[in-house]
Amino acid sequence: MSPEVEDNIILGLVQLTWKGIQIEFGENLHHLRSIDISCNNLSGDIPESVTSLLKLISLNLSRNSFTGVLPNKFGQLEMLESLDLSRNQISGSIPPSFSSLHYLSVLDLSYNNLSGRIPLSTQLQSFNASQFSGNLGLCGQPLTPECPGDAPTEGPAVPNGSGSDKTKQDDDGLISFGFYVSLVLGFIIGFWSVCGTLVLKTSWRYAYFRFFDDIKARIM
Repeated sequence: MSPEVEDNIILGLVQLTWKGIQIEFGENLHHLRSIDISCNNLSGDIPESVTSLLKLISLNLSRNSFTGVLPNKFGQLEMLESLDLSRNQISGSIPPSFSSLHYLSVLDLSYNNLSGRIPLSTQLQSFNASQFSGNLGLCGQPLTPECPGDAPTEGPAVPNGSGSDKTKQDDDGLISFGFYVSLVLGFIIGFWSVCGTLVLKTSWRYAYFRFFDDIKARIM
């Protein structure tokens, strides 16, 4: 493909072989399905007009010297399945409109000067981190877990009082266990202290029963 570019208006005749069929595009360039001008010495900004090629399925501008920022309206290319902009000098952030590229199956933005957060979308986060590597200022999934300055992820909110209630329940459980242990030990020690003495010492046994007989007699 060898169109002339002047003031972002594509001129001339384009001959393209698509699926074995040779097609000529003149004024109807908006019907283009594929553009591959990789490995050239092209420079300057990526023309905004490329985002008007709404039928575009594949775009490869890799290994050139493109500078500037990515066009904000890239999301208009909703049919795009393959996008390779790697190994250029593109700067700025990835436009939020990239989240609208739902059919992307091939993506390579590596080795540019991109920065900022990678937009969240089902497609972008499904690619390998290598497709975003070489952009020192770029952050976010799948490249990094989070971006600098992000607040730490907080756990689910705990209803008021539920934490203290749980602690209280745990404390009650420990107290109840200790209480029952103490109760059992106290019963055993008390029982054998009294009953064991009465069994072993005859004089104490007689005195014990005499004491209750005296009480009984006074009541009667």
